[in-house]
Amino acid sequence: MGSLLLPIIVLGGMMFFMTRTQKKQQKQRQELLNSMHPGDNVVTIGGLYGVISEVNTDKGTITLDCEGIFLEFERGAIKTVIPSSTVTEAPIEEEVVEVIEEEATNEKDAE
Repeated sequence: MGSLLLPIIVLGGMMFFMTRTQKKQQKQRQELLNSMHPGDNVVTIGGLYGVISEVNTDKGTITLDCEGIFLEFERGAIKTVIPSSTVTEAPIEEEVVEVIEEEATNEKDAE
């Protein structure tokens, strides 16, 4: 009886920690979906990148603007949300290249 008790306790502990982790992940996912606002950049589970143009909480859908094409998705189809306040475009660095006119100097040397 005592040898059967230890595996049951270990199995029960594993089940407790697995369900606890799963509930924590579900809570984070729900917070992510609830934090979506128009203007946020998102990635769908299919890999489509877009900007949220409308959130319809009654139907549980969002409308994405994908470069001028408006698509309607269920909220659960969103994989990643990037809030619009954290989205910053990298400054465009212009590379200045100096061209040395070797031909002009070669012509002067040849004369």
